Amino acid sequence: MASSGDQSEGTAADALVPRQRKIIHIDMDAFYASVEQRDNPELRGKPLAVGGSAARGVVAAASYEARKFGVHSAMPSVTAKRKCPDLIFVKPRFDVYKQVSQQIRDIFADYTPMIEPLSLDEAYLDVTENLKGMRIATEIAEEIRAKIKAVTDLTASAGISYNKFLAKMASDQRKPNGQFVITPKNGPIFVEALPVKKFHGVGPATAEKMHRLGIERGADLKTKDIAFLTAHFGKSGPYFYGIARGIDNREVKADRVRKSIGAEDTFAEDIHAIEPARAFLQPLIDKVWSYSVANGIRAKTVTLKVKYADFNQITRSKTISAPLADVREFASLVDVLLDPVFPTDKGIRLLGVTLSSLERSSDALKPQLLLSLD
Repeated sequence: MASSGDQSEGTAADALVPRQRKIIHIDMDAFYASVEQRDNPELRGKPLAVGGSAARGVVAAASYEARKFGVHSAMPSVTAKRKCPDLIFVKPRFDVYKQVSQQIRDIFADYTPMIEPLSLDEAYLDVTENLKGMRIATEIAEEIRAKIKAVTDLTASAGISYNKFLAKMASDQRKPNGQFVITPKNGPIFVEALPVKKFHGVGPATAEKMHRLGIERGADLKTKDIAFLTAHFGKSGPYFYGIARGIDNREVKADRVRKSIGAEDTFAEDIHAIEPARAFLQPLIDKVWSYSVANGIRAKTVTLKVKYADFNQITRSKTISAPLADVREFASLVDVLLDPVFPTDKGIRLLGVTLSSLERSSDALKPQLLLSLD
C-alpha cells in the first residue's frame, strides 16, 4: 500500500494498489431504552428494561443504569429483576424505533450510499469516497454523531478503521457517546491483545471451543495456521486467520441501490444573477461527478434544486436516453436547467444538483485516493 508521503502523480503500477478503505461502524447507545427515556422524562436516570415483565419474558434492551447491575439484552426478565430489584419494565414501541432508525439512516445517506444496516440501531458505512468530499474519516464520524444528537436527541458511538471487523471492535471502546479509531498500523497490535470472546463473529460456544484449544487472545489465534483453523472451525477458519492479523476484506454491502446522488450549498448572501449561480454550481457538479465515477455509478437524470430567500423551492429535471458520458455533459444539462430560472425578482439562497436514474458500471474508473484515518 502506498504511503501518505507518495507523490500525487502515480505510475501505472500504482493504479493496481488497492485503495485504503475507510469504514465507520455507528452503534446507537442503548437504543430502545434511550428512546424510552427520551420520550418519558420520568424514566431518565433510572434502571430500565425494554420488553418482558417482572414475571416472564426476556429483556430486549437495557438502559446503562440497568447495565450497571448486570442486566443485558436476551436475559430472562426474572433474572434481570433479581439482579436489579428497582428495574422498570416498559413495553417496546417498534414503530417508534423504526421511525427514529429511518431518521438516522437519512443522516448516513447525506454522507455515503454505501450503508449496510445490521439492525435498527447499528450500521457500517464505507466513507472511502463520500458525498461531502471529506478526507478524514474521524471527522465524518464526529459530524454524523453530532447530527444524530441534534435530530433525535440520542447519542451514538462510532468505530473507525480500515475494515469492518476492526470498525465494529472500535465502536465498543468509547461507549457511550464516544468514538475510537484503529489505524492500519495499530490494527494487528489491537487484535493481538483482544480476548477472543470479544471478537465480533465469535459466539459463546466458539469462544469456549477456542479456550479448550488454548486460544485466549488474538495473539494465540495468530499462531494457528489456516489448516488448523479450518479443521476445527470449518468455513470460518480462513476468516479467523485473517482477523487475527487485522485483515478483513469483506465489503460494505448496501441494502439497496441508492436512488440519487446529490450535493447542495447555501450562499453567504443571496444571489440574483446567473453567472454567480454557475460559479457556485461548478464545485457541486465536480463533487457529485467525482463520487459517481469513483463508485462506478452512471446516471441518466439530472436535477437542479433552487431554494429562494423566502424558503420556497423548485426543482427542474432532465432525463436523457443514455447515461451521461462525462462531466462536461453533466454541467451542460445543469446549465440548460438553470437558464430559465433567470431573470428572477427573488434572491436565491441555495442551489443543488442531483443525479438519478442510476446504474452500476463494472468498467468505471475508480481513482485510488489516499485518505487519512486520523
